[in-house]
Amino acid sequence: MKTGKDYIIFPLDVSTQEEAARFVTILKDHVGLFKVGLELFVSQGPRILEVIQKIAGCKVFLDLKLHDIPATMKRAFLAASTYGPHFVSVHCDMGERFLKEVAVENPGGTKILAITLLTSLNKEHLKTLGYRDEYVNDLTRLVLLRARIAKEAGCQGVVCSGQEVAMIKRQFPGLIAVTPGIRPLWSVVSKDDQKRIVTPADAVKNGADYIVIGRPIRDADNPAEAAKRVSEEIESVL
Repeated sequence: MKTGKDYIIFPLDVSTQEEAARFVTILKDHVGLFKVGLELFVSQGPRILEVIQKIAGCKVFLDLKLHDIPATMKRAFLAASTYGPHFVSVHCDMGERFLKEVAVENPGGTKILAITLLTSLNKEHLKTLGYRDEYVNDLTRLVLLRARIAKEAGCQGVVCSGQEVAMIKRQFPGLIAVTPGIRPLWSVVSKDDQKRIVTPADAVKNGADYIVIGRPIRDADNPAEAAKRVSEEIESVL
């Protein structure tokens, strides 16, 4: 049975191995997974995954958000999967046929997470990008469309905001739902670039299998204690 900490994915949004190793050492007993994004992966390369495994021995989410022509995405995913991450992320806005190119040759150990809509985007952004009014006026319709595309393509899960996770789990109960844009009630983050945020308790209560929470933990005076508070908040609704 999952405990509160098992739901927590901590993003290692740093650029050096030393910084990453420090947070892994501090938080290894307080979070379920560590997320390696583009900044750290490009800066340090695949070796950073070995460093995390050596220190914590836990699963890693390799958040590359792959987005390219099908053949390139497939080769990039297969290359990433050789390092043994639990998750690798891909964008799904190119459609089912493109995603199938990746999913059909998945060796099985690494799960594919499809990005539905970045939590930093809102209606104004979509309008500027030229999306149809039906999606601009109802972001949920776009997210559900992309979740369906991901499921039918063979992806194991999606990344979605806490505002859409309940509907996704109702319509696609087999999909793993990873929810970023998490902010505990007690945290205050200045100049926040996340637009569609929810609390850890609300996200899990609505069906999130994992939550991604960074700055409220990373910027705390005591990151381990902050992670523990998030875990306790989650356990209050389990």
